Amino acid sequence: MYQLKVNDKHDFEINRATNDLLINSIKTVADIKHIDGSRYHIIENNKSYQVEVVSFNNTAKTAEIKVNNTIYSISAKDQFDVLLDKLGLSDLNSTKVSEIKAPMPGMVLKVFAAEGDEIKKGDNLFVLEAMKMENIIKSPADVVIKKLKIKAGDKVEKGQILIEF
Repeated sequence: MYQLKVNDKHDFEINRATNDLLINSIKTVADIKHIDGSRYHIIENNKSYQVEVVSFNNTAKTAEIKVNNTIYSISAKDQFDVLLDKLGLSDLNSTKVSEIKAPMPGMVLKVFAAEGDEIKKGDNLFVLEAMKMENIIKSPADVVIKKLKIKAGDKVEKGQILIEF
């Protein structure tokens, strides 16, 4: 099962039952011939279509398809994407954080960021020494530092808020 959105306007549900193709629960019969590369010729309901796959992104599940010289943008969701949407878990890849807390008690050795800085995911924020080991704390997302509550030499406790975004 796939849910397709064409040009951010039209929704279609595609299912495959054995050898049948169902579009919005209606059986569709089409003659599809591969011409070359990304070009196809399709005959459906006595109508002829010249189709070319202009771009395809498997990871994002998006494509641009040219049908008779008109380009359509398509985004797809499979049954797992739909389930994640229903559970409210579809935005797991876009991390939203509002603060960094101390992961352990220790002492701040060095701070790499300042208030107002735009930080990218993975950038170093500060060095925290705990049990004679230096731990570099990195940004979990693209953020802007709102308030820096630490400076070099500060002692911190586990769970203490150190930076607000």
